Amino acid sequence: MDWLNQLTTTSGSASLQVLVLSMAAAFLLGQLLAWTYSWTHVGLSYSRSFTQSLVLISMATTMVMYVIGSSLVTAMGLLGALAIIRFRNNLKDTRDTVFVFFSLIIGMSIGSGRIPAGGLATIIFCAAVSFLHFSAFGSRGFFDGHLRCRVQAGQDISVDGILKNFCLRTRRISASHGADSEELVFEILLRDKSMGNEFVQQLKSIEGVLDAGLVVRDSLQEA
Repeated sequence: MDWLNQLTTTSGSASLQVLVLSMAAAFLLGQLLAWTYSWTHVGLSYSRSFTQSLVLISMATTMVMYVIGSSLVTAMGLLGALAIIRFRNNLKDTRDTVFVFFSLIIGMSIGSGRIPAGGLATIIFCAAVSFLHFSAFGSRGFFDGHLRCRVQAGQDISVDGILKNFCLRTRRISASHGADSEELVFEILLRDKSMGNEFVQQLKSIEGVLDAGLVVRDSLQEA
């Protein structure tokens, strides 16, 4: 607590003890941010090095703020030194950019002596990210797959019973008619994706159903 009081009341003459506390706080809050990113990440572009970088960026920014202090000359010198470094890593996801930006904010808040504010903001940010992830906020997908069913033409064949058993929601989107068969295409929301094979087999067992195929969208894809 003495270190914390010193950190929040000292400006440019922070001691080495304050530096140790600042770096430790940046490491812990960076870990919280990185774990939140890892738990809520979706897609195929996950990178362990990027996740670790979120922690290191917070610590590096904290050190930069510690070195700068209130010295304008030091700030200009660091700005010139950092201008020499070129980062050529293009982020594929806008969400990744947000995490990098907030990692910088963590380091800036801690390095400027605002550990309580940085910690509270990190907790609120991670809670917001978790809520958006688990609530599937922004998703527009009401169906998770397509069912293609080919039946004999001229026969009264109904697959509604099996659809109700395996699907929470269905919608027929197209029907094509041939000389001896008809092809029906449905959008479906399955009750259990692991029952897809059984679903198709039961459809094929119906007399008059010539063929059936199911395509389930990957949960990592955008709807």
